[in-house]
Amino acid sequence: MIATLQLFLFFAFYFAILAIAAWALIDLSRRPTSAFTAAGKLTKTKWALILTTAVVVAFISLPYPLNLPFPSFLALLSAVAAVVYLVDVKPAVAPYSGRRGGGGGPSRPSGGW
Repeated sequence: MIATLQLFLFFAFYFAILAIAAWALIDLSRRPTSAFTAAGKLTKTKWALILTTAVVVAFISLPYPLNLPFPSFLALLSAVAAVVYLVDVKPAVAPYSGRRGGGGGPSRPSGGW
């Protein structure tokens, strides 16, 4: 019973890492290439390589159903890469992405008061 609970918790933890890494990769794909250089960050191609690797490592690290002999602690590096992108890079490139509201916040009215 305890082993089943532990396996479920490990799976939920590693699946959350996979979901965060996939979210970061999807967000990256929606940003224009020029926004990264304008914000002074690594290029979009480099971030795509980093986050794609993070998603693959997080997927391979899932304890079930694959159970591959893979050092699953490397999934923590996937989480670090995804969190760095979401916390540092995403807000920096948001003003250059041309989206309304500049990153998901409420948009301001265009007229005067």
